[in-house]
Amino acid sequence: MAEYRPTIGLEIHAELHTRTKMFCACLNDADQKAPNTNICPVCMAHPGSLPVINKEAVKHVLRVGLALGSTLADYTEFDRKSYFYPDIPKGYQLSQFAFPLVSGGTLRNIEITRIHLEEDTARSQHEGDKSLVDYNRAGVPLMELVTEPVIHTAEDAGNFARELQLLLRYLGAGEANMEKGEMRVEANISVSKDDTLGTKVEVKNLNSFRSVERAIAFEIARHIEVLEKGGTLVQETRGWNENTQSTFSQRKKESSHDYRYFPDPDLPKLRLSEISELSAETLRASLPEIPSQKRERLASLGFLQVQDIEQLVGDERLTALFGEMEKTLDKPELIKIAAN
Repeated sequence: MAEYRPTIGLEIHAELHTRTKMFCACLNDADQKAPNTNICPVCMAHPGSLPVINKEAVKHVLRVGLALGSTLADYTEFDRKSYFYPDIPKGYQLSQFAFPLVSGGTLRNIEITRIHLEEDTARSQHEGDKSLVDYNRAGVPLMELVTEPVIHTAEDAGNFARELQLLLRYLGAGEANMEKGEMRVEANISVSKDDTLGTKVEVKNLNSFRSVERAIAFEIARHIEVLEKGGTLVQETRGWNENTQSTFSQRKKESSHDYRYFPDPDLPKLRLSEISELSAETLRASLPEIPSQKRERLASLGFLQVQDIEQLVGDERLTALFGEMEKTLDKPELIKIAAN
């Protein structure tokens, strides 16, 4: 078993905190409305309706990129990702392919490939032999972050997702509550005995940190078992069954050419350097202290244990209380006494 080296890449979708949806004026509050009431001709793809880009969503993604030390695009555009499924009324999803908003960067020493914007799909609910679709979520701004395939353990993958959730909350980009579907993780997993990548399998829509870690661990063990028995792995998309704690086959894995990406003719191309409020300088000045910076600052006090620092960084209430204590006491020795 130890001869095999797992390789994992993550694709993480997170809904963004904006007043309206990504390309229309519908409110971004899908959970607060009765099903199929928070919709309009734009997000339902009625003939003649035209989308308009949500500037706040663009701003959120650019601020996330700055916090990760990424490169911000000067030029960007939106593409049509073509596929048929009941949860996309257009018959395609507005996304970004050739020109993402953000490239590069790192989080927890894991390299990031890209971050781009797209619209969320409707929410499907399966009941027996019937499926219900609520289009309130269709068109909600969605950020997709893709990592390089440089993760090698299920624990590291789970910790990366936790840190991203924390960062999004610090930046005010979104709550990223996984139990509400506001952040979803997809893991691409392969194993091999050398530095080459093995056959990749994608496990989709993991909606808790525990599911992320358990699904990846299960899939690694499954890959190794198949290979040890002389079998062949199939490149496919699999789901995670929480009840059986196992993955199951869903469909053959698609390639990018299957989606027939092409630039959307209804949306303008963006030259971000020409929009002053979206410039790197303006956005950088608006960044708050982020989790990694807060850890360094708290560690520099010299008297907090690692577990205490993590608790302060992860709990907004405690962080605010500790911050008030720092301001009031203003002396390290007094802060240490109070903290203990």
